[in-house]
Amino acid sequence: QKCEFAVVYFLTFSSMKTHVVFFFVAKSLSLSLFFPANTFQFLWNVGQKFFVSNKDSGSFETAVEFCSQQGLELALPQNEEENSKLMEVFGDAFKDVWISVKNKTADGTFQVDVKNQPLTFTKWEKGQPGDSIQHTGCTVLTGNGFWRVMHDCHYNTFIVCQL
Repeated sequence: QKCEFAVVYFLTFSSMKTHVVFFFVAKSLSLSLFFPANTFQFLWNVGQKFFVSNKDSGSFETAVEFCSQQGLELALPQNEEENSKLMEVFGDAFKDVWISVKNKTADGTFQVDVKNQPLTFTKWEKGQPGDSIQHTGCTVLTGNGFWRVMHDCHYNTFIVCQL
């Protein structure tokens, strides 16, 4: 069943940091859901999608679990505009962001997201994804805007969720 989302957010100032408090109310004729309020330092709107983050870092597993606990999904750019927005926010050579791409296919290709849906947009770094790392299941958006498969899924990098 399709839901329409009304998004309301408020900016508050605390300790020189901007916190975004928002909640989501799903509305339809037969469905009414309330998603609990969450607090994030950063909120970016790109088209119909919202990216949120506290600029916390962790492993790929930690990132997926954190987003899931918030009722959200790990970020996955679906077009160049979304990819550019994430790169703009985290865009220096030392800042990578986990994205929702995995390798769980028998042939070792990275063609699905963590929900096993086909990827409709990719921006692989030259030589990526490489055959030598076909058994890993984690990918980052690098500071230069390209996607790279990681040898180490325990690598500490930024966590960004999406709605």
